[in-house]
Amino acid sequence: MKIKLPASLLTYFFLTGCLYAQQAGPQAEQVTLDQVIGMALERNFDVILARNTAESYAADRRYANGAFLPQLNAQGAVIWNNNEQSLRFEDATRNNSGKAESKNTAASVALNWTLFDGTRMFATLDRIKTINAMGQLAIKDQMVNTIANVITGYYDIVRQKQQLKAILEQMAVSEERVKLADRKLQVGTGGKPELLQARVDYNAQRTQALQQEAAITSLKEQLNTMVGQQLPSVYEVADTIVVNLELKLEDIQTNIETTNFALQTLNLNTEAARLSLHERRAEMSPVLAFNAAYNWSETNNTLLINPFSALFSRSNGYNYGFTLTLPILNNFVTRRNIQQANIFLDRQRVLYSQAKVVIDFSVRNAYVNYDNARKVLLVEEENILFAKDNVFIALEGFKRGIITYIELRTAQQSLAEAYTRLINARYLSKAAETELLRLKGALLK
Repeated sequence: MKIKLPASLLTYFFLTGCLYAQQAGPQAEQVTLDQVIGMALERNFDVILARNTAESYAADRRYANGAFLPQLNAQGAVIWNNNEQSLRFEDATRNNSGKAESKNTAASVALNWTLFDGTRMFATLDRIKTINAMGQLAIKDQMVNTIANVITGYYDIVRQKQQLKAILEQMAVSEERVKLADRKLQVGTGGKPELLQARVDYNAQRTQALQQEAAITSLKEQLNTMVGQQLPSVYEVADTIVVNLELKLEDIQTNIETTNFALQTLNLNTEAARLSLHERRAEMSPVLAFNAAYNWSETNNTLLINPFSALFSRSNGYNYGFTLTLPILNNFVTRRNIQQANIFLDRQRVLYSQAKVVIDFSVRNAYVNYDNARKVLLVEEENILFAKDNVFIALEGFKRGIITYIELRTAQQSLAEAYTRLINARYLSKAAETELLRLKGALLK
């Protein structure tokens, strides 16, 4: 339906549009949603912290194979001895006392290699790999949540901009009401209360516009905080909210266990708990180790009082063998650790089941919100045309004296309410769409 507006309204629309552009400032930079998402994924603090945690897990993974390697240690020592000695023999003529000085030098290299520990080392390696994978999934999960927050925050600004635009349009009609009421008062066909009410309504809308501008500024600051203050000091967002009205519940629910990053992380948590239980059970197994060492020592007695002691001695050589350790009793520590690991594994399984139920419910609930918002949006898109046409007809009738200012004001209020419902329906549809894609894990491409 095509609506013709009077020249005064068109002129006012132009002026208010220019005024709003001036408020935004000529230096205002237009930022797209994709740009904001890119900034958030790079500088959002929650994403940075998730990456930092994942880097810690990755560092453990890089060195995890060291559990299969032997331990090799070298040791060296140099010791000087300066002692007062007293020797007593059965033959008293051999008794002696005095100072003894010596220098001892020793070095050794020892190797210890665990050959079998009940497969504990294999379980430890697998657990570290699992934790590393969890770290990567945690990054993706945080990214998805951050993208969802950015989308809703970005389009909340768009919603408030649209609401401001609707208020400015209402102000144009109120401006026309003020002019007509003043003209009627001048020619004696109208009353002063009618003019005063028109001015009150116009001023109320001016207040709404100022409040709306403040709300937009606050939301822009919030969005800038999400991206680590990377946005320009003055910027503008898009004017429209694009909604995908073709989402299907079956598509969201299909394979959600393998697409939802939170569920995948909890599943790996359960696997890590199972491997931890394997480690604890392996502590009850015997441990077979290979040991080898090379030793070298040298003693230089520079001052002796014992005539039977050697002035110099040296020894070097190697040894090797196997050590078998069989745990028998350690105050039931191992059994307690196994029991605690079992309890922790059961807890992780319950947490996964709980999360699965919650996410399934969240998907169904989000789709109900999405479907309802979609239906409301279609109705309100049609209804806004009727409301605009009704205001135009009422304004023309008011000019001709066919209808009262109360009827015109009622039509204005209906248009304002229709705008609010339509704008909210667009935003709620987008928010519900975003939540469905977040739960599906489809926001991260």
